[in-house]
Amino acid sequence: MPTEPEMPRYAMPTDPMPTDIDRLCDAIEDCYEFTLSYAAKGLATDGGSDLGRQLREKLANAAEAMHGLEEACAVAARGLALAPAPTCERFFAVLARDAGTSIAALELVLAQPVISSQLIDNLNASIHLRALLTDLFLVTEAFSLRQAQANRAARK
Repeated sequence: MPTEPEMPRYAMPTDPMPTDIDRLCDAIEDCYEFTLSYAAKGLATDGGSDLGRQLREKLANAAEAMHGLEEACAVAARGLALAPAPTCERFFAVLARDAGTSIAALELVLAQPVISSQLIDNLNASIHLRALLTDLFLVTEAFSLRQAQANRAARK
């Protein structure tokens, strides 16, 4: 008997299809997990390998996803009536700032002719990227809780 795939920690429990925020978070998380693995390989260069091509592709996809985060979160928050608008807007401004600094870090790495495991290890340790990941965990958990609350209310 097939088992259900494990739901990502940020997915809204009753959504039959991934939302924009789910898709964007998936791209960022996929990149982060890949870069953790890449950093552990001890490579001096990414040149000429499938692994290097994948690395650059995942970094570019993550940067692109980061560009859409603020709007995707705002749309999801409106749809869920997450919190008073000013509260959400202040947090989404923080999210946008953290996404912007993370994009700058990713673009710096992508601009290098050679990407070593050490460079990626330093990227992974970046407080900017970690702040963004934490922002995403926070906001997606808030979305998930709000969705669960809405589901309970709808069943009554």
